[in-house]
Amino acid sequence: MARKNSGGFGETIRTVVYAVLIAVVIRTFAYEPFNIPSGSMKPTLLIGDYLFVSKFSYGYSRFSLPFSPNLFSGRILGGEPERGDVAVFKKPTDNQTDYIKRIIGLPGDTIQVVGGILQINGTPVTREEVGPYTDDDGRVYTRYIETLPNGVKHPILETSDHEFLDNTAPYLVPPRHYFAMGDNRDNSQDSRVMSDVGFVPAENLIGRAEFLFFSTDGTAGWLEPWKWFSAVRYDRLFQAVR
Repeated sequence: MARKNSGGFGETIRTVVYAVLIAVVIRTFAYEPFNIPSGSMKPTLLIGDYLFVSKFSYGYSRFSLPFSPNLFSGRILGGEPERGDVAVFKKPTDNQTDYIKRIIGLPGDTIQVVGGILQINGTPVTREEVGPYTDDDGRVYTRYIETLPNGVKHPILETSDHEFLDNTAPYLVPPRHYFAMGDNRDNSQDSRVMSDVGFVPAENLIGRAEFLFFSTDGTAGWLEPWKWFSAVRYDRLFQAVR
């Protein structure tokens, strides 16, 4: 009897170890979950969204591995991001903080913002006003649909066309780097702020945001289970990120 109990306990330990190893492999090479802590990607992504990022979309770098060990440089088995991808990357100025933004500029591009209008290689990007967007805190923005040169359409928010980052110098994107911007244009620390984010090295890319698997509006705390179901944004569950 004692031997049988011992075997059962050992089998349980092996099952747990296998489960952990499978989870680590999936997280490292396939999909990794992330949550959205800020409003810099509104209206595409909201605070309280939880999403899966495909690790294999751009290949693998040391930042694909847990704790980012410095085992190799560059990327292996890599695909290139496309303009308009919503990507997760390590913030270039500290190589530790996870950021999520939209890829706007590719290597060799010249990016500039003039009077709130994004310009790519000297050509203004088309944007179409949709109407007002009221945030949870009551702030009202203007919502536009922006069409990138490759045809990707996505929403952006503007407080006005006269904010701090609405007029910039031209940025020439270096080889093997990318220019990333938040969809909430006047409330995003992104590649326009060279001292804080700047150009994103290809090595810093973690993956492409694919779909939401959960979303909560933040009105329910962990110790308030009676509010959990009413706090879920059911209309956002299992939505693709575009």
